[in-house]
Parts: sequence; structure tokens; C-alpha cells
Amino acid sequence: MKIYLLLFFTLIGFSLTAQSVKKVSIGELETYIKQSKNPLVISFWATWCGPCVREIPWLESEVAKKKSDSVELILVSLDFPEDYPKKINSFITQKKFNATHFWLNETNADIFCPPIDPRWSGSIPANLFINNRTGYRQFFQRQLTDRQVEIEVGKVVKG
Repeated sequence: MKIYLLLFFTLIGFSLTAQSVKKVSIGELETYIKQSKNPLVISFWATWCGPCVREIPWLESEVAKKKSDSVELILVSLDFPEDYPKKINSFITQKKFNATHFWLNETNADIFCPPIDPRWSGSIPANLFINNRTGYRQFFQRQLTDRQVEIEVGKVVKG
């Protein structure tokens, strides 16, 4: 019986950890991007952004199809400070989003936009497709369609 309880609490702990969102600065996010050896799909989103939320399942689906190519999906929440971590974690769990989850601890778009893309106005959804090995980098500051997501994930893999 003790082994079952231990297994049960271990699994609960794993599921809570797997859905937890980590607070990062723009500098930490830049470092993560620069040091990545895998193709990255980075989605800047918020729980209150309908187009963002609609787009995430398409991103997850296409990245899952490229699992053998080690593509990583990173969801970077731009939610308000008062929503971190409880509301964001709850939302991620409810929607069953499976990705690396970050919350950007920065509210000034003049600071966090230029390192991602100098043309970025701060609007969301916004997506960065980047492959450091091939030099491929494409940025979109609008919602993509499911077909556009499929094409861009394919491009980030091929470079």
C-alpha cells in the first residue's frame, strides 16, 4: 500500500511540476535562445488573448510531428504580474498545453521587444521560429493559420 501511495504522490508532483511556468527576464530568455542547439518555436501569448490561445494547439501539434527533429516549443506568457503564477498555471493545466512554459517578468515592450525582433511592436500573438545551427530566423507578429504554422515549423527544421 505504501508503494502505491508513494507512486501516486510522485505522479501528482510530476504533473504539477510539468505544468509549472518559470519566471524569466528578457536576458535569461535571450540566453536560452542563443544557447539552444535545437530548432525553437517561441510563442509570445497571454491567457486573455483569444487569437493566441487558438494558435497554441496548432503549434503543439506541428512541433509534436517534428519530435524526431528535436523541435522545442516555448510558450512565453506576457500576462500581467498579478496573474503569475497561479492564474497562468491554472490556465495551462486547464488547456492541457504541453510545452516549456515561461512568464516574462517584464512589462515594458520597449525593453523586451527589440532583443526578440527590432520590428516587434509588442502585439500578440507573436512567434519566433529560430534554428541557430542553420541560421534560420523568422518572426511573425500576428496569428498564424494552422497551415502557416505547418509550413514554418517545417522551415525551422530544414533551415
